Amino acid sequence: MAVDIVTFGCRLNAFEAEVIRREAEGAGLSDTIVINSCAVTNEAVAQARQSIRKLKRERPTSRIVVTGCAAQTQAGMFAEMAEVDRVVGNDDKMKGDAWRAARTAFDLGAGDKIAVGDIMAVREMAPHLIDGFAAGLPRVFVQVQNGCDHRCTFCIIPYGRGNSRSVPMGAVVEQVRALQQRGHAEIVLTGVDLTSYGTDLPGTPKLGLLTKQILRHVPELKRLRISSIDSIEADSDLLDAIASDARLMPHLHLSLQSGDDMILKRMKRRHLRSDAIDFCAQVRRLRPDIALGADIIAGFPTESDEMFSRSLDLVEECGLTFLHVFPYSPRPGTPAARMPQVAGAVIKERARRLRAAGEAALQKRLQAEIGATRQVLIESDRQGRTEHYLPVAVAGECVGSVVPLRMSGSDGERLTAA
Repeated sequence: MAVDIVTFGCRLNAFEAEVIRREAEGAGLSDTIVINSCAVTNEAVAQARQSIRKLKRERPTSRIVVTGCAAQTQAGMFAEMAEVDRVVGNDDKMKGDAWRAARTAFDLGAGDKIAVGDIMAVREMAPHLIDGFAAGLPRVFVQVQNGCDHRCTFCIIPYGRGNSRSVPMGAVVEQVRALQQRGHAEIVLTGVDLTSYGTDLPGTPKLGLLTKQILRHVPELKRLRISSIDSIEADSDLLDAIASDARLMPHLHLSLQSGDDMILKRMKRRHLRSDAIDFCAQVRRLRPDIALGADIIAGFPTESDEMFSRSLDLVEECGLTFLHVFPYSPRPGTPAARMPQVAGAVIKERARRLRAAGEAALQKRLQAEIGATRQVLIESDRQGRTEHYLPVAVAGECVGSVVPLRMSGSDGERLTAA
């Protein structure tokens, strides 16, 4: 049996899973399950632990290796699990040497379970061109950045990912070109803190310049998409690209987190409520049909009903279509974990109300799309996505193609095409 990867969390983890598979199999590992963990919430960590126990029951002879953000921040906890054979650090997981060392340890039946280095000492980021993506897969990811230099009071991720580091522009362009030549229609740029791209590179190029370089030097690329960004750090080149190049998809996901200024201050965010509203209005002027999504935390410590209502109102005031709601979860060692906590039942109810508002916003956008003709990337024999990342029910279209389709209705979850 080969190496099986079980991935939790973000799109970046999904990308990195392919690197892990390549490096682990290249090191000669077999009959091994790798848990690529997430640390963003307590629930994510619990899910990884539950998965480990379940997989060991189902495959008792397989070795289990845990890596990812939770492995980096809570290595000892995973190492204490009888089901776990090794814990590999979040930077090491991308290196063949780490997996060769794991194989040697397994073959010899000896050695420390924990192979986790100091993530804060990592200063550079090597490009990883994924050959394992199936040729013709409609959408693939390119990692251009990792880590984060900010220290939001609720967030453990910098301690799982390290400080911000970027892939040089030339290497990114080459990756995108190679993937486009393999038949991938849409490339998604991904990272932990995308808008900090380039701060560690010579000349400190920004995300907007990288975006323009890709669009300029890979003219055959059909679609370029950007994953989650911090709106306060969006640069003028990025805004210009949004306004001027149709190949850059009209869809942005924003790290907003709250709509209340006091909560934003206690989160140690770098924007105010008015900044978020102004940014959304600005990009809508540049690209009137743009679809906006956002991350919002429900029940951050000290959040009152009035403070929460400002987050709820942000859905309409920013014109959000997609909402990713995080019920606040205290992460060990973060400043927010030491602040006065909101009751769990209150957090749950606020998260429910936010999700309901998000669902209403999505339904409103789906209805507004009816009658429009959109360029749909066909993801499977049953579904595609518009430029705005809205799902479309399809049939009989060629997977991997981008086809113009007229939106004729909605089934409540997806658009339907005529």
